[in-house]
Amino acid sequence: MTTEPRQDLTEARFEDSAALGAADACSASPWVVMKFGGSSVSSAENWATIAGLVRRRLADGLKPLLVHSALQGVSNALEALLEAAVSGDPGDGLAAIRDRHYALARDLGVDAPALIDGELHELDQLVAGARLVREVSVRVRVRVMALGELMATKLGAAYLEQSGIDVEWLDARDVLRSRPEPGRQRVQQYLAAVCEHGPDPELRDRLGDERKLVLTQGFIARNAAGETALLGRGGSDTSAAYFASRLQARRLEIWTDVPGMFTADPRLVPSARLLAALRYDEAQELASAGSSVLHPRCLSPLKADRIPLFVRCTGAPELDGTVVAAVTEETEPQVKGICLRPGLTLVSMDSVGMWHEAGFLARAFAVFGNHGVSIDLVSTSETNVTVSVDTGNGMLPPDIREEVVADLEALCRVRLIEPCVAVSLVGRKIRTILSRLAPALEVFEEEKIHLMSQAANDLNLSFVIDADQGERLVRKLHSSIIRQSGSGPAFGPRWEQLFRREPERRASPESWWLGKRSQLLALAAEHRNVYVYDLDSVRAAARKLKTLANVDRVLYAVKANFNAEIIRTLAGEGVDFECVSPGECEHLERILPGLDVNRLLFTPNFAPREEYEWGLARGLQLTLDNLYPLQAWPELFSGRRIFVRLDPGQGRGHHEHVKTAGVHSKFGVPLFELDELQRLVAAAGAEVVGIHAHSGSGIVDPDNWHAVAETLIGAAERFPAVEAIDLGGGLGIPEKPGDRPFDLQKLDASLHDVRERFPQYRLWLEPGRFFVAESGVLLTEVTQLKGKGDMRYVGVATGMNSLIRPALYGAYHEIVNLTRSDEAATETATVVGPICETGDRLGSDRLLPPCAEGDVILIANTGAYGYVMSSQYNCRPVAVEVAI
Repeated sequence: MTTEPRQDLTEARFEDSAALGAADACSASPWVVMKFGGSSVSSAENWATIAGLVRRRLADGLKPLLVHSALQGVSNALEALLEAAVSGDPGDGLAAIRDRHYALARDLGVDAPALIDGELHELDQLVAGARLVREVSVRVRVRVMALGELMATKLGAAYLEQSGIDVEWLDARDVLRSRPEPGRQRVQQYLAAVCEHGPDPELRDRLGDERKLVLTQGFIARNAAGETALLGRGGSDTSAAYFASRLQARRLEIWTDVPGMFTADPRLVPSARLLAALRYDEAQELASAGSSVLHPRCLSPLKADRIPLFVRCTGAPELDGTVVAAVTEETEPQVKGICLRPGLTLVSMDSVGMWHEAGFLARAFAVFGNHGVSIDLVSTSETNVTVSVDTGNGMLPPDIREEVVADLEALCRVRLIEPCVAVSLVGRKIRTILSRLAPALEVFEEEKIHLMSQAANDLNLSFVIDADQGERLVRKLHSSIIRQSGSGPAFGPRWEQLFRREPERRASPESWWLGKRSQLLALAAEHRNVYVYDLDSVRAAARKLKTLANVDRVLYAVKANFNAEIIRTLAGEGVDFECVSPGECEHLERILPGLDVNRLLFTPNFAPREEYEWGLARGLQLTLDNLYPLQAWPELFSGRRIFVRLDPGQGRGHHEHVKTAGVHSKFGVPLFELDELQRLVAAAGAEVVGIHAHSGSGIVDPDNWHAVAETLIGAAERFPAVEAIDLGGGLGIPEKPGDRPFDLQKLDASLHDVRERFPQYRLWLEPGRFFVAESGVLLTEVTQLKGKGDMRYVGVATGMNSLIRPALYGAYHEIVNLTRSDEAATETATVVGPICETGDRLGSDRLLPPCAEGDVILIANTGAYGYVMSSQYNCRPVAVEVAI
């Protein structure tokens, strides 16, 4: 049980990092405060590591003070025990807590009954009292919660003592005294107390000059009345900071289950990068914005005394972790973290009378202050003020909430918006890089932003949205903003690099091109740049769509890819076609001689009159997406059966340029023009037989088409001859490794509801990318390699002339070195083409094996909008096409 840790930072390395911002007085102090979280103190293996770390500090001539939390999960178990007592449920929660501590004691070889049975007896008595009166007072709650720390530290002290370390067990309540905070709720004075900090010579004298370990608790303190108070959930970090400040320690080490602070929560974003160095204010913003590694309140005492903070991992003590100090080497403006903070409620206050009314905000905010409720984010307009309130962890009891709303309603109309989360971009000088962030912020266009706030200190930009969208948006923002390598000294390795035991495989094992690798390499030997289409994949996609029980007709949007072999394959599967130009229609006729014109839908957009005349003369089903043809050329449509394309009002998709609805899109008749449309159709003597819409491309929410159907059917009721509701396309595909396939079953189920309520209409879909994107790959050859600072480039033989989607849309395409697909991907590089444009990037910061000239690079998901959008820019030839 006295195993040394694998490796730890030398004291010289600690001091080199600490010198970034430590005050002279603290840097000479012998005291080092070491805080260990619940996960770090819950196993014998970790305690062996802790013992080794303490011995190391003592051997270096330092005086360690160890602060630690309750065992992992015990605080939650104590909360649950109290809830069960109030509900009258006897349960076995107390036995489970006892067994948990006894089991660890056995592993550590210490006598649990002798050490903690007194605390267990007190816990039993407190719970019995709560069960009797069916109520838990705040005083009882804090006494119960404090027992977790008290029991854990007694076990830890006994283990370290028997390991040969001289230990003094200290009750933190005898040192940390909470101070009353005017304006705070009474319950918060007990559950989230604030203590005095700053130099405490008496404490240093009390602990003496002996080289020993002082072991104490986090989370707990005592108020002026001698009662136990808590420092808030996660408050052990704050306890450690208070002790470091009181002792004027040379540093604070916080040991947890992660090796530092990261650019995002690694549980959500495995590619999150370690933040090697942060300033106090940056760490404060990250912690306040939702980073769970540190408690936000622990930074203030450290900053005041310029005590450096090291965040380290108990399970991997050899890793450097994060250092937080007054100064860092990094000075450039950039985003350092994407954070998610749950548990928010928005209070929206409306009143026309607040405009230019002196004192309204003061009166409204006084309501919150009078009830001890802290306001976080604020947004104001001439008639509305909206604020966010942290309601997590019981910080806003129901009775206080009701009183706040009642008092506010005397001033204005009040609406609560919940549950919400805040997604925050945290960094330095955010305002100066807003133009660079603009493309990434497009992810919010499909979401309702309830509140947006830009911090006065220019350290964060926050968006409050519905809770169920938070995690998805954090992943998208991180992939768009945080580079996978480089970016300066503040950034370290990715989480997956630190902890993934096997090299990451970038290719999905289901990808068809891995199974046909040999065939593709042979084609690449014949053609330096070649688009390859797998017709088996095209058939599979068509069959998936044709089996949808609640879709009557499936059409293929020819503009996605007009390759002859693909067209023949889809026609053979019974798929019909949607064309947007006479050229596409004639192309189909050449490929499919004798094609029945009833299998085509012709949808020109802002086209000249002759195209409409041409389509009508051919007997094609024609779609109008503008009032102008009916206004200017009504005679063309007399006696004609037409489709009308509407704008459902909200565009969706992965980029602004693929959103084909909404006020900024050129497509479709807006809903506010339906009356005029109805009048013009009647005046022209036309008959509307179909209503059509198309929201965009790359839409991953299956419920989108249900919403579109509801809108179109509402319009269709104005036109009694309507037979078909064309819901458009835009079905998303997995863009990146790990993305989920589109849920066709959920789409079918949502459309079943529409069919049940409106059986008189036939439902159509007309996707493009879904049919063909995954079937296509672009093969090209490595031409040159280049390093430029911390950037590494892999040059290939074709670029935006063959595939313009990355430059035009910022589209992501998986990139694989097909020649070395069995080798570990260990290097991060940006893949660029030969076109004389800075934007000629096919992929940025991609993990690849070491590449060499002549290697075959595969760019995936290029079966749609690849070759059809290519050009001979720079007079460079376009990649050829081959279907297999």
